[in-house]
Amino acid sequence: MKKDTHPDYHVINVKMTDGTVVQMKSTWGSEGDQLSLDIDPSVHPAWTGGSSRLMDTGGRVSKFKKKYEGLGF
Repeated sequence: MKKDTHPDYHVINVKMTDGTVVQMKSTWGSEGDQLSLDIDPSVHPAWTGGSSRLMDTGGRVSKFKKKYEGLGF
């Protein structure tokens, strides 16, 4: 097997949007570096339940719903 084919796997600090810091293993940066996130599981709609509304620009959503209204949407 070749040597040095895999990147270094080490502990970094990940700073969430609310200011909390979590230690995780990563190949990013070097040991002890801090990665600041713009979006994390505490604020992203995919993890928070998606309470945001879909904007209907140009009536596309209503046109889609009307076209497929018999299929149970």
